[in-house]
Amino acid sequence: MFLPMIARYTPEKIGKIWTDEEKFRRFLEIEILLCEALEKNRKIPGGVSRRIRKKAKISVKRILQIEESTHHDIIAFLKDLSASLGDDAQYLHWGLTSSDLLDTTLAWQIKDATAVILADTEKLLAAVKKQALRYKDTLCVARTHGVHAEIYSFGLKFVSFYDELSRSHELLKEGIGRIATGKISGAVGTFAYLEPKVEEYICKKLGIGISPVSTQIVSRERHAYYLSLLALLASTIERFSTEIRHLHRTEVNEAKEPFYKGQKGSSAMPHKQNPIICERMSGLARLVRGNMMVAYENINLWHERDISHSSAERVIIPDATIALTYMVGKCIEVVKNLNVNPQNMLKNIELNRGLIYSQKILLTLMQKGVSRMQAYDLVQSISLKVINDHSDFKKEIMADSRIKKYCSKQELEDIFDPYEYLANIEKIYKRVLG
Repeated sequence: MFLPMIARYTPEKIGKIWTDEEKFRRFLEIEILLCEALEKNRKIPGGVSRRIRKKAKISVKRILQIEESTHHDIIAFLKDLSASLGDDAQYLHWGLTSSDLLDTTLAWQIKDATAVILADTEKLLAAVKKQALRYKDTLCVARTHGVHAEIYSFGLKFVSFYDELSRSHELLKEGIGRIATGKISGAVGTFAYLEPKVEEYICKKLGIGISPVSTQIVSRERHAYYLSLLALLASTIERFSTEIRHLHRTEVNEAKEPFYKGQKGSSAMPHKQNPIICERMSGLARLVRGNMMVAYENINLWHERDISHSSAERVIIPDATIALTYMVGKCIEVVKNLNVNPQNMLKNIELNRGLIYSQKILLTLMQKGVSRMQAYDLVQSISLKVINDHSDFKKEIMADSRIKKYCSKQELEDIFDPYEYLANIEKIYKRVLG
């Protein structure tokens, strides 16, 4: 793993899953479960698994030292473990290949890491929902292409995020059963020395699925799919972080990520309060997506297996889960502590001098019997005059004889009521939040 900065802030529950100590502990558990299954099938004497569980000792330091000469981590593990088991060591690794341990352990680690991600994402969903309800009636301007479009609800930004986040969460939750699958099928997956029921026993005990067919390894399209789901969740978070980065800008100043007592924004400019958390989330989303691309490259292996995927996976899967857990945690922090400026939202609405009401004028004229293109050209001509002359759209509309021919003064006044734009958002809220 190569995320030392993130590691300082990563909750122990996700980081521990990927440590060498935990990996070797899981190797040992699989070896013990193998002995249990062999005992049940009368392949080895009874009591072996119980004695191994009681006597087994593993030393990460010793394993790594042995690996320096063996250049093989599984053999180094078995050699270290055997030293503590006496005659029972002969029953270790019966009929297995290295990937039986590696892939089954990886599936188990993925299952546990994903449980952490899902639990944290549920906390994020709760925080987003709370803000959606809080700011439902807060007026702001919606922007398309970065340009003022129409009146909007600030709360809807959170509803949209909640909707996207919910889908990413559900896809990951549903997908883990297809992703976290182990294999105990031997050197080329033919069960030459072990029956499939041994695999079923071990994987059931670990709470993971089985691969109906495997070669020496589990198919890497499962892992590519997993990294795709992690990348999707990371990208969903990035979209929200990008929104906050835009709203944080000095000339917009509608919402800011938290800035804490004692925090410094710049080594040169004491006034700076930069959206560093959101920028960090955007950067890490690129990392997770990059790891996804490596996972896709790992699908294409020679024949029943080569080892080109292995080195990359030892980096991309732990790092993607750790980075994503960090991103979710930081996103919760930003959502909960967001500094919202409704007054500046109203001020920014006024910057366009009423132009955002142009579609309402267009539709009103059409309701009065004016053809769409004629109405469009009329409203656009007034809009361009407002833009070029820096005048006020409402005043120009009220004074235009062509408009007054179709609309009364009160009808025109009603057009400029901003809250009419939010008349149906309750239905959107109900669709998404229930």
